[in-house]
Amino acid sequence: MPLVRILVVEDNEPFRRLIALEVRRTADFQVVAEVSDGLEAVQQALQLQPDLILLDIGLPKLNGIKAARQIRRLAPDTKLLFVSGESSSDIVRETFALGGHGYVHKTYAKTDLLPAIDAVLKGERFVSAGLEFSDSTGPEVPYRHEIVFCSDDGVLLEALADFIATALNAGNPAIVWATESHRETLLHTLRARGVDIELAMQRGTYIASDAGETLDPVQIINTINGLSEAASKAGKKHPRVAVCGERAGRLWAEGKTDVAIHIEQFCNELARSHDIDILCPYPSPIADEGGQALKAICAEHTLVISQ
Repeated sequence: MPLVRILVVEDNEPFRRLIALEVRRTADFQVVAEVSDGLEAVQQALQLQPDLILLDIGLPKLNGIKAARQIRRLAPDTKLLFVSGESSSDIVRETFALGGHGYVHKTYAKTDLLPAIDAVLKGERFVSAGLEFSDSTGPEVPYRHEIVFCSDDGVLLEALADFIATALNAGNPAIVWATESHRETLLHTLRARGVDIELAMQRGTYIASDAGETLDPVQIINTINGLSEAASKAGKKHPRVAVCGERAGRLWAEGKTDVAIHIEQFCNELARSHDIDILCPYPSPIADEGGQALKAICAEHTLVISQ
């Protein structure tokens, strides 16, 4: 029987050692890594694809709730067991809405941790005794709204091509706002990767528009709905629209940070009501752009990548 591979995420070092020691008491369990912040948890989840993650909520850099959103997408087969000192019923409920499988209060970790792991691995739910919790909400559909800081045009085009090719190859529709030269290069790149871009355009599941055009919210919503309908007609069940573009990044480069943030906030509102995933390529910030404006831009995204 293969070992159950477990990632431990806890910022308090003594408590992290205690959890890891408790896990190692069972011969069938293997601690593949111990990390102390949310960003590293996301990175290790992607790299290691563990069977189970023991995840704290009050983590530095990226809290456990936000980390869980990203982990659910990057490691969809990994089970999440929260181990936290938070006892609010709203927080417990939110962890399950995010796709969590269990919740252990730190006070009861010594007695509850191993039974909780066993229950979660069997596909059962586990909540520590004494926590008020009622499952009155349905599961939340996670979405991607990523920002990728690109060192040059080549990196930007590769990021767009990866994002669009992944969507189209899965039968999902895609829309991109890019400059004319970038749109042409994207077509060549997608064809070279074996993507049937002509068929996608014929079906109405791929749209390429100018990055400089004025974006009308109603028109954007209608376009996204049209792409989703086209993908459904082409046979894709529950399509997710891949949305990407250079407009916000170009505005950022021009110093129009407030306008760029406004666009990103609209994208977040759109993602909460529609089945979409979003990629926003930005030019890499220069040294003096590391202040509040940069933090504000990054805060509007579910994942920040630098290439």
